[in-house]
Amino acid sequence: MKALFCIFSGTGNTLRIAIRLSDELKLHGAETEIYNIRSDTEPPAMDGYDTIVFGYPVHAFNTPAVMLEFLKKLPHVSGKKAYIFHTSGKALKFNDAAGILPKRILRKHGFDVLGEFAYVMPYNIIFKHSDQMAARMWKCAIKRIGNDAKTIANGERNKVKVNVFKRAVSTVLRIEQPAMPMLGKHFKADNEKCAGCGTCVSLCPVSNITLSDDLPKFGKVCVGCMACSFNCPNDAIKISVLNGWRVNGSYFFGAEPATDEQVCSYCKKSYLKYFHESEK
Repeated sequence: MKALFCIFSGTGNTLRIAIRLSDELKLHGAETEIYNIRSDTEPPAMDGYDTIVFGYPVHAFNTPAVMLEFLKKLPHVSGKKAYIFHTSGKALKFNDAAGILPKRILRKHGFDVLGEFAYVMPYNIIFKHSDQMAARMWKCAIKRIGNDAKTIANGERNKVKVNVFKRAVSTVLRIEQPAMPMLGKHFKADNEKCAGCGTCVSLCPVSNITLSDDLPKFGKVCVGCMACSFNCPNDAIKISVLNGWRVNGSYFFGAEPATDEQVCSYCKKSYLKYFHESEK
């Protein structure tokens, strides 16, 4: 079996899952390759692969615009097996709706979409989880990935049902896609903190940032991945009206996993349900 991973990852959570899932598939005898998606990349040749795995973070219960545009550029295939996975900071079932449009596009292009998987990973916007929470999320992801790799290796189906209410919420929140470029053009750097290192420029997956007089300038095609603000070594990026939700700095996944009592109060029941299901 040869599997190609086509991944859009802003701050690295989705890529982290893809690498682990790829490694697990190798234990089942698969050959794997990971292809990172940017707005200016064309789809890779898929003829030599049996299975294509598409991965992305959830943005407001939807698929990021850059991922949807990539899927629309895919060549037509005849019955090639495909799987989808997505990552989100929330353990809410509304995230199931994030697979609606990708599955529709993939089927239009001839793919046989066999399954969909969801993983909870720490936030890169809204608030910063504790390292203990991040460690428990990663521990649960590893357990899920072990089972999901078996499903992919065996070519089994793993369908996700999405009810009308989830579809409606997802549809309403698609306003985030046209809104984000308008908000993103007002991102700016704190002149006193910014070192002009260009980290944000190199990490932006849609080439929305340039350096001018050693300061980043933001264009009009932001997709809200938060790679710039999350990874800035000096926490110098202000994200417009969303600045109160800014999260900066990487997580330490090797910490002692949070106990049930240490799980954050925000969406606590949903996190606990996800953790307990994963840990069975």
